[in-house]
Amino acid sequence: MTGGGQSDGDVGISVFLADDNLIVREGVRALLSLEPDLTIVGTAADYDGLVAGATEAAPQVVVTDIRMPPSFQREGIDAAHEIRKRHPGTGVVVLSQFDDPEYAISLLEQGAAGYAYLLKDRVAEGDQLARAVRTVATGGSVLDPTIVEAMVHPVTDKSDLGVADEELLRLVAEGRPIKAIAVAQGSTPAAAAEAVEKLFLKLAQDASGGGQSSLRRLRMLHEAIVNREEQGETLSRLLPGGVAEMLRSQGRRAGETKELVVSVLMSDIRGYTTIAEHADPSALAGQLNVHRSEMNKAILSVDGTVMQFVGDAVMAVFGAPVAMEDHAERAVQAALAMHEAQDEVNRSWREQGLAEFGLGIGVTTGPVAAALLGSEERLEYTLVGDTVNLSQRLQQWAEPGDTVLSEATYRDLASPPEMEQIPAALVKGRDTPVSAWRIPAANRPTPAPLGAG
Repeated sequence: MTGGGQSDGDVGISVFLADDNLIVREGVRALLSLEPDLTIVGTAADYDGLVAGATEAAPQVVVTDIRMPPSFQREGIDAAHEIRKRHPGTGVVVLSQFDDPEYAISLLEQGAAGYAYLLKDRVAEGDQLARAVRTVATGGSVLDPTIVEAMVHPVTDKSDLGVADEELLRLVAEGRPIKAIAVAQGSTPAAAAEAVEKLFLKLAQDASGGGQSSLRRLRMLHEAIVNREEQGETLSRLLPGGVAEMLRSQGRRAGETKELVVSVLMSDIRGYTTIAEHADPSALAGQLNVHRSEMNKAILSVDGTVMQFVGDAVMAVFGAPVAMEDHAERAVQAALAMHEAQDEVNRSWREQGLAEFGLGIGVTTGPVAAALLGSEERLEYTLVGDTVNLSQRLQQWAEPGDTVLSEATYRDLASPPEMEQIPAALVKGRDTPVSAWRIPAANRPTPAPLGAG
């Protein structure tokens, strides 16, 4: 084992590697060394070396194999959890040759923030590994699309069932309701229910007669239904709220697009670059995790969908993937709740001598194209349109504690809080001046409760 801490402030992201295979370990080292912002600060070949080395070097990210000495079971996952206990801000990238979702579930059982699970056979494709390292360094998460597919579509054990029965059993194992099965098969709910009953009867009769294949299928079906909830919880932590359920229940595929009218919220930490310049990287990563957790709670409290965390920015949408009439009201209430939650966190940080975060938030309302996009590296639910771009521009007008609304958002509010109009001005990417409204920090009202959407 070799190791060492950061020697100066120009190291970028420090990385510790662990793999019992020397060739693989050095290959990963060479791959990451090509990136100017990534620096290898130590390596290890077993569990003890990984835990001890990472404790000493205090890297921002650990990249590890799953199976290593002494027992070649799940040392990488266990070491990752131990390292996170000692250094909560450490990002972890697990490289595995196993596409079994159980390993990913074990890794993410305490939450997905700051974790990535990638398959080794695709690590050398593009800059997938480097991007995963950068993502977990700031508390994000990455899951290989093969694992997502395994969670969404459980693998079935082949038997002597016909093609139609195989497909029907797959739909049942995925947890599809009868109506969804009927739509998938182009039949009626009554016909689908009858087909499911006949399939179960066929399997039960064959199993009672000693048919080992049918008995395995019934056991598989039971396990798939039980495990689906556990796997679904993990999937939900890695995809925006509602999107995981959309995948499981509707079988949506990559590339599908839907036009919606929504409200988009974009927040940003004011002066973050200066804060990062003077903060300890591990402590700052821990602060980001706390910040993101509180922002997530505030957004979900009014049925919003957290789209993504990018560095110190948070993007959320109201009205997608599930449509809602009062999306503008909910977006504004979420913004107020986010400010209130951050104020509470800042009070705690002030006592600990940590830098406080001041939020600037922009909210816009209008049409977007919502798409489920897939790539070799990841699966994303994305919003496209000028409404998204404008939310980013408006949040730049917000001082710490302020919320800036577009004219369209302001018009959609049934009972607007007290706010001030901002003189129309040009923003980047617009040919005509933009009108907006500001809810200043000094006059910020307490968030009002909203009912479920």
